[in-house]
Amino acid sequence: MGIVYVIAGVAACAGLLFGFDTGAISGALLFIRPEFRLSPLQVGVVTSAALAGATAGSIVGGALADRIGRRTVILITGVLFCVGSILSALAASAGWLVLSRLIIGVAIGIASFVAPMYLSEISPPRNRGLIVALNQLAITLGILAAYVVAYAFEPGGRWRWMLGVGVVPALILLVGMLFTPESPRWLARSGRQEQALAVLRRVRPPDQASVELAEILSAAGASEGRLSGLLAPALRMPLVIGVGLAVLQQITGINTVIYYAPIIFQRAGMPGAAASILATMGVGVANVIMTIVALMLLDRAGRRPLLLVGEAGMVASLVLLSVGFASGSQGATATIATVSLVAYVGFFAIGLGPVFWVMISEIYPLSVRGAAMSVATFANWFSNLVVALVFPSLIAGLGPVVAFSGFAVIGVLGFLFSFRVVPETRGRTLEEIERQWGRAT
Repeated sequence: MGIVYVIAGVAACAGLLFGFDTGAISGALLFIRPEFRLSPLQVGVVTSAALAGATAGSIVGGALADRIGRRTVILITGVLFCVGSILSALAASAGWLVLSRLIIGVAIGIASFVAPMYLSEISPPRNRGLIVALNQLAITLGILAAYVVAYAFEPGGRWRWMLGVGVVPALILLVGMLFTPESPRWLARSGRQEQALAVLRRVRPPDQASVELAEILSAAGASEGRLSGLLAPALRMPLVIGVGLAVLQQITGINTVIYYAPIIFQRAGMPGAAASILATMGVGVANVIMTIVALMLLDRAGRRPLLLVGEAGMVASLVLLSVGFASGSQGATATIATVSLVAYVGFFAIGLGPVFWVMISEIYPLSVRGAAMSVATFANWFSNLVVALVFPSLIAGLGPVVAFSGFAVIGVLGFLFSFRVVPETRGRTLEEIERQWGRAT
């Protein structure tokens, strides 16, 4: 079983890159904005360029993962991360920076769901939640690393180094994935049963490998997954769950905090760029710590309880943040903003953060898993793009009180949605979950 964690650690480097390249722009924006003389709308464009790329990547990633394999696609994302990081560091204009962020975004969009898919398909049922959530932990570590790098290069405003350091984990991912196996479920679905069995014998006890392969082949059946298969009646509810959680994860405001935390802290009265970046690091630490807590609880408490507790805590934190900005006192606002943002990110990290990615890697049948996860991920990144694009103008035009109160209201609706439709998947094989929805294709 130890080999599973080694493989998971390598594949989770995709999550590390996802997190680093998502968070790196937040500190760099403090210096990019005056150097390129960006308006609030242009700040939104630079930030959301990666999200536009991620949206595009999420569209093509599912088909690629089903056609050429999960491992091969992760290798391709490693190359894109390398190229995008180098181009970002060399950017001579806002347009050049937007282009490089688009390339990174394509890699993020693909890696954001192919890595959890790969981890889900190679993990044993009893600790699948923990292993898949390692990708979410890697994302939070990547975000924290971006904040630490931003703080290290803050003297002198060396934003190019803040963005260029991403080439290091990209190279680690590339080299590491050369030594990992392909997903046994993808191999079995592609008619390569002997190779699938060989992989299962590496990652399962010998007496379980043949039994699991037989179950995989039985679930895969003779059907070939197509996008049209997503319209089957048995898949309507899992599709609603996946897309619903995808949209809620973004429109409750999480990435406005990840991308714009230093700007929010400055708005709350933090003195100077260094203090704002340092406060943002506190948010990143909370993200990591609470994700570790989630890892320990996902396969014990279950997905659904963590999701509901996390959503309730996010709403309470957003209300507190709105109250802080409404107080009008800069000293009080800075303190309340720090406490509420740390709490908000912490609750996200035990709920919507890991549960969404774990859930969409579990609830779809093998025959349409790539296409279904692609749809959910597209919904996630498109929502992310819209929120990130409009947030600078929203907070400038309506103010932080209205903006964060709006996110709180959406959070209440999200809690009701999750309470009503999200099932528990803890401890069940992927094939057992598939049978719950019925034969989809």
